[in-house]
Amino acid sequence: MAQCVQSVQELVQDSFVPMVAVLCSEEAERVTRKNNLNFAELLRPFCRLTSEGHIRDPSNQVQLVKNLRICVNNVVTSPNPACAAFSPAQRRLLNEVVSSCQPQEGAATNVITAGDYDLNFSDHCVKASVPWYSAWRQTLSEVSTSKHYTATTPWFEAYRENFLQTMAASEHEFLNHYLACLLVVSSTETVPVEQFLKLSQEQHRIQHSGDYTNPKWFIPNTLKYYVLLHDMGEGGEQRADAVYEDMKQRYGHQGCYLLKVNSRSSSAEDDEQMPDPWSQYLHRSNMQNQVSAALIVGLIVCGVLSPGSLHALSAEQPELKKGGRDPESLVGAAGSHGACLTLNDHDHIRQFIQEFTFRGLLPHIEKNIRQLNDQLVSRKGLSRSLFTATKKWFGGGKVPEKGVSEPKSTCGLLYPPEAPELQIRKMADLCFLVQHYELAYSCYHTAKKDFLSDQAMLYAAGALEMAAVSAFLQAGAPRPYPTHYMDTAIQTYRDDCGKSDLLCRIMDVFITVKQSSFVPTSFIPLYVQDSDLRSALLLEQAAHCFINMRNPMVRKFAFHMILAGHRFSKAGQRRHALRCYCQAMQVYKQRGWSLAEDHINFTIGRQSFTLSQPENAVTAFRQILTNDSRQTATQQGAFLREYLYVYKSVVGGNEDRLPQLPLPCIHSSATRVYFGHERRLAEGEKQAATHVSLDQEYDQDLAAMWGHLEEQLVAAANRGIVPASFQPTQCCLNSQTDNLRRPLAVAEEPIIVEVTFRNPLKVPLALSNLKLLWKFTAEGASPSEETAGEAITNEESLTEGTDTVVTTQIILEFLMGPEETKMARLQLLPRRTGQLSIVGVVYNLAAAPCAETQAVDFMLVRGRQDLKIQGPRLNQTKEDKMLVRHGLDRRLDPIITPPMPLMEVFFLQFPTALLCGEIRKAYVEFCNVSAVALCGLRVASTHPDFFTFGSQGTTPLTPVSPTSAENCSAYKTVTRPPGSVASEMLVSAGDFSQPSGVMDIPIDGGTLLPGESTQLPLWLRGPDHEGVHEINFLFYYQSTEKGTQISHRVLRHTVFICASRSLSVQASACRSSVPPHHRLDDGGGGTLVFVDVENINTSEGGVREFHIVQVSSSSQRWRLHRRINPASDRDCKLTSRERAKLCFRATRCRPPPGTHDFCYYSDGHVASEGIISSSTPCGDFFFRGCRSPESHRVGGTASRTSSSSRIQEGRAADISSIVKKCNELDLHIIVIWKAYVVEDNKQLILEGQLHVALQTLGKEVTSLTPKEEAQEMVLLKFKPEAPAPVAPPSAELSQLIKTNLHYPETHSHPFVQESLCVVPVTLTLSNCSSAPVDVLIDLRHKSPSPESVEVHGSFTWVGRTQYKLQLEPQQVLCVTLRACFLQAGVYNLNTPRVFAKPTQQAAVCETSQQAASPALIIINNA
Repeated sequence: MAQCVQSVQELVQDSFVPMVAVLCSEEAERVTRKNNLNFAELLRPFCRLTSEGHIRDPSNQVQLVKNLRICVNNVVTSPNPACAAFSPAQRRLLNEVVSSCQPQEGAATNVITAGDYDLNFSDHCVKASVPWYSAWRQTLSEVSTSKHYTATTPWFEAYRENFLQTMAASEHEFLNHYLACLLVVSSTETVPVEQFLKLSQEQHRIQHSGDYTNPKWFIPNTLKYYVLLHDMGEGGEQRADAVYEDMKQRYGHQGCYLLKVNSRSSSAEDDEQMPDPWSQYLHRSNMQNQVSAALIVGLIVCGVLSPGSLHALSAEQPELKKGGRDPESLVGAAGSHGACLTLNDHDHIRQFIQEFTFRGLLPHIEKNIRQLNDQLVSRKGLSRSLFTATKKWFGGGKVPEKGVSEPKSTCGLLYPPEAPELQIRKMADLCFLVQHYELAYSCYHTAKKDFLSDQAMLYAAGALEMAAVSAFLQAGAPRPYPTHYMDTAIQTYRDDCGKSDLLCRIMDVFITVKQSSFVPTSFIPLYVQDSDLRSALLLEQAAHCFINMRNPMVRKFAFHMILAGHRFSKAGQRRHALRCYCQAMQVYKQRGWSLAEDHINFTIGRQSFTLSQPENAVTAFRQILTNDSRQTATQQGAFLREYLYVYKSVVGGNEDRLPQLPLPCIHSSATRVYFGHERRLAEGEKQAATHVSLDQEYDQDLAAMWGHLEEQLVAAANRGIVPASFQPTQCCLNSQTDNLRRPLAVAEEPIIVEVTFRNPLKVPLALSNLKLLWKFTAEGASPSEETAGEAITNEESLTEGTDTVVTTQIILEFLMGPEETKMARLQLLPRRTGQLSIVGVVYNLAAAPCAETQAVDFMLVRGRQDLKIQGPRLNQTKEDKMLVRHGLDRRLDPIITPPMPLMEVFFLQFPTALLCGEIRKAYVEFCNVSAVALCGLRVASTHPDFFTFGSQGTTPLTPVSPTSAENCSAYKTVTRPPGSVASEMLVSAGDFSQPSGVMDIPIDGGTLLPGESTQLPLWLRGPDHEGVHEINFLFYYQSTEKGTQISHRVLRHTVFICASRSLSVQASACRSSVPPHHRLDDGGGGTLVFVDVENINTSEGGVREFHIVQVSSSSQRWRLHRRINPASDRDCKLTSRERAKLCFRATRCRPPPGTHDFCYYSDGHVASEGIISSSTPCGDFFFRGCRSPESHRVGGTASRTSSSSRIQEGRAADISSIVKKCNELDLHIIVIWKAYVVEDNKQLILEGQLHVALQTLGKEVTSLTPKEEAQEMVLLKFKPEAPAPVAPPSAELSQLIKTNLHYPETHSHPFVQESLCVVPVTLTLSNCSSAPVDVLIDLRHKSPSPESVEVHGSFTWVGRTQYKLQLEPQQVLCVTLRACFLQAGVYNLNTPRVFAKPTQQAAVCETSQQAASPALIIINNA
């Protein structure tokens, strides 16, 4: 059960107290009427004793009586009712008591924590438990951190108290029978003693005449206590004292009392505010008096009483008549209470109660306990067995006369008043009332046995009930609590006797005695009773039992609260029903019980609407519609119509501020905002730039790529420096973009907001007049207009004149199917500069008509939904990680800036498919569609080698119109015979290369005026690798006006090019073996270049054959000198899978001084038609494709090399550098080709070029990147290996020195005449490096090669056998040697070992420089 304000002991003690009756004279009633009270009500606030009393039990032991309370009531007589059940008036009383007791506003919040549930039971329980109360968890957490309280249900306590007080006295127990009667007479009576005599006789008549069964009296000799009431305001105090002295002589000083009241005049205007302790009792007393009056009227209607008897009864009991009918009755009269009483009078009344209890009531009870005990002891003096046998055979004393006047009990026999079993019960009840629980338990236990032996089940149930309670109330009881006593009593009341009132009492009062052993199923017997109110209260208590168990049963609590709310609703207690449903919702919400949530919310909505709480009703119905319901479409349609009806009644005609609508659901985080015009589709052959649109999906990697391109463009426009305030342009904002800053929008350019709607229902919705709701703060408004800084909104009441500020688009009809997610694109057009905030959307909502509802007029409501976008969760600081904090999201708060230029770009003859390396000419058109001039036009791309606008001074003349250039070549050509010496041209790299990757667009004047357009040629080159390539362009431009908030604008364009295979070029270079004095050139060294070209095209796109037109080179140190292929191999045509190998001699160049950034272009012509490779577009694509990556790579290598040299400070890096420079070539090859294609029975000529870069001698390079092979699995090593010692690359060191042997091929010698033949041999040493080299020539070494063994005979070197020389950079030195032969034969002279090392290096770096090829000489015998 819910915990009460009182403890269990206090509850039981206050439920069963000594009953005292009051009989007053009319004059005494007049005295008390001055305080708007009758005498019984006057005493009630003081009926609890503040001091302890005591009695002596039959064994003469003193028993303390603590915190005793007595109950004082006026005597209300009534005949025996025909039925013991509650009358309608009593039911109405209890109903009003419960209805009037509601949770107090402002009371402390009580919380029960059960598992992961925090259940709230307070005046805010409705707010805190319903799902739409957003802060309920925060409220609960704040309360729970301070202290946890258990719930209380004061309405149940009020019901229980009134239920016990309105219960009729029973025959089988005496707890609510009157023990004493107060006879009250005023001192103003003429003869007060006579009035006392009349009242005494009246009490005797009521008790002993037999005409009245109510009230019931405890014992025949009822205590009469005489009270003389004296009004201090009327004087006569001496007469009152004299009368009181006479009373003490007559009744004894312990049987009477003089009570002085009304010490204060009711007309006196006193500033002192007197307390009013009577208010809490008056409502209940008034209810009970009305019940008594209504009960008497009901008995007259039923014929039990006659009108005459009613008049006689009214004459005898005037207070009853006045209390029931007189509007000026003392009971419940209007006005203040106790107006004539002072605080001293309060003390007099309290002292009177104490004197009456201690000197009158308690001694009277003690005396009766002794008398009853003596009677029982005298009875027990006989043989118990004989007495029992006598009762069995003769039924001694208990068998009543079975006449008509003795009705049978429905639950067994009725004992006569003098029966010994009832005397035991009387003694037990007296002991219980004075808190002598041990003796009371003994008597109840004895009476229980007698009743059970007689099968008097009603009496036995009462004895069992009180025996269990007495055992519980015993302090330090030696015996355990008899739970089975209470269970047996409940079963007997329910099954055998049918006493619903007694069963309800035992549930209301004594069920708390069971404590933790109590199972809430004990309330089940009363769930099905005819009283809905009683069932609701007990169901609620059962729910609290479940939640207060040691292991709380939360779902059972919620289920029983739902049942209690249903019974409360049937009983007319709508507020309590609403409270129960709201408390149960705390358990069911957000736990997956969707159907239960729908039922609870629907009931809450209905109850709230009935209680004139339409706002709460709307909120409840909104929750049904917003949840993902599993209801049928028909049920959801009913929910929607109910909501619309309630919503309409709430709004009514007051539409100053549109309320929030729950449907459809809006995914605020998915809202996208687009700034600018939507993409305009071009007509004809023009292809418009793709830019950004709402149809595109956001990609984080692409956004980073566009931001990087824009950063390059900004840096190029600001002399290589990116401003600190730079932010990438974001035309479309969504949940993944950076929305911390307010975006910048442009006046007279639209703002498109894409809102995502979701219909959670299975019924269609119809939205109409859908538009955005915004708030605008203007800047610099004129005095005649709105004040600057004042917000302008387009809400319903302020729509006039807002089109001059912001033009709002309206969607007239927006239909949504069942469970459909649909996007609406709403547009705003700002007209002025300022700050704009997009607040939400406004629309009309209705259930879309279907086939079943065609004839029914569907209801239309207008409302709004706010767009509340939550920023990303913060995760930077420790507090951010521990708490849930979100950043700002300002995508809906743009700043409107002045007009800016707006450019559109169109492409003409732009291909979608190209061959690898193919050159194609297209055209691009730039249009300024704004009213502001633009300048600074630039473009950046992810593939800068894909296109070019041409370089200044090298661009050939091209037709203005694209249609006139169908058969024109993209190259600038000349006519030269094939095989001739290659032409050379010295070109500055600055004419072509743009290292930043940003290209300035050469428009006339550098400015586009408003409405102007220009068209430029654009050369394209197919990517080097086959496949589909995504190529991105970013065009940059800015306004000619300075100081604008938007510094620049960009335009994006993305194309997809399908590249097909064309040719594969492989190139390699090696040093020429021709001796230096035989070379044709004047340079310091010659190189052979081999170019291997293969047709790898598989006839894709109708390509028939390729023609190699020209092979050109570009380098700062080398040039192609001549083609050395056979003269017959002039025409180089390649069909599918054919290959051609071209050989060229390259010579070293000596550039003029001051031309360090110039390159030599040399064109090696293969065909008769020559192409100037240094002009556009050949030179442009070469520099974009080769030079820029190389420059970046070389720079990076140099930086890494220098860093490495600083770190290692070793000689290995120097050796590598020397060797690298020795083998460095830096020669770029350009292969220009033509392809003949048949398309639509027409032959087309395609042109293209391929690039390869020869960086090192002896290494083959190709135009195709080899496919990366999958890496092999490597074993995991837990211990790092020791770093290998840095050793110089011996294979590369062997290239430092080049050796040549010069000797005669044959030599004749007469061995007969002279046995030794000496032949001079010249060894030529060439230093190929740019550093001094130390050379060691060793002639003593014998060659281990097997070839030298096979050659018969041997020879030896004579003369000096070891030389140590030093060669300067690029130096050539000849050394003369002598070979001595002993006989004729063929000899290999290549046996000298040559060691070389850089001059400044250690000897460990020496390595052999022996040539690989043999040097054979033939010695003949002359």
